[in-house]
Amino acid sequence: MAKASTDITAARAPTAPESGGLSAEAWWGIAFVVPYAVVFALFVVYPVAYGLWLGSSLQSYVTLWNDPIFQRTVRNTLVFLVVAVNLKMALALAVSGFFAQVRPWIRWMSVIFILPWAIPSIPTILSFRWMLNSEWGMINTILFRLFDIDGPWWLLKPDLAMGSIIFVHIWKYLPFWTLILLAARMSIPADHYEAALIDGANAWQRFRYVTWPSVKNLYITSTLLSTIWSLGDFNSIYLLTGGGPVDATHVLATLGIRYAFGLNDVGTGVATVIVAMPLVIPLVLYLVRRLGRQQDR
Repeated sequence: MAKASTDITAARAPTAPESGGLSAEAWWGIAFVVPYAVVFALFVVYPVAYGLWLGSSLQSYVTLWNDPIFQRTVRNTLVFLVVAVNLKMALALAVSGFFAQVRPWIRWMSVIFILPWAIPSIPTILSFRWMLNSEWGMINTILFRLFDIDGPWWLLKPDLAMGSIIFVHIWKYLPFWTLILLAARMSIPADHYEAALIDGANAWQRFRYVTWPSVKNLYITSTLLSTIWSLGDFNSIYLLTGGGPVDATHVLATLGIRYAFGLNDVGTGVATVIVAMPLVIPLVLYLVRRLGRQQDR
């Protein structure tokens, strides 16, 4: 028995490296890491480095600055981020409270509510483009038949077009963030709400002193993450308005495509994206630091 135990121990012992070389386990580790490193270098490091090289020409930034479309695009991007993200997250927080109720019919409604996010972007946004058409779209047709009035030029006036973009963006991504905040609400112990009810707290006080402290960190983190994602939201703008009318609803994501493929100026297109880096990098760094602090607690 002792000999068998010794043989098993010897079989499990790691293979010693030969004369200062790498062990068999080290070679296996290298064999598994090398394919990942090659893929990472080819599809992450190289495209990023090549994009930075394309956007390194100072003339591209001069072209951007002198373009009046670019200056309006920067304003559109800031308005889109401030209005769409904050309104979307505030609505998600409110709607998550509705779906937190324990009722059978609410569960069925939640299935319908999540469909806009689950369905692919192209058919859903194009359906909105059809509905908002000012000549034969569904919304203006209904307004004319029911009230005998001509509907607004939804996608042909810059302010209305930008408002339509914000509405469609919120409609598309509201279900996802509602689910995130709903999960946070469901993690709050029911005893906290029962204690608040015993103390005579009303609905607003229960939200202020029980719900909000429990979901605050996740709400802020989700808002930061949503801002980063929304900055690169290409579908909501391009599929709905294409940046029109007369290039009045472009954001940085769509303007870069316009330069690179519409005007065949790849360098300026990449420079348009790089312009967003001073906004993205601080958000990413703050988000990473925030997540690190939460993990240390």
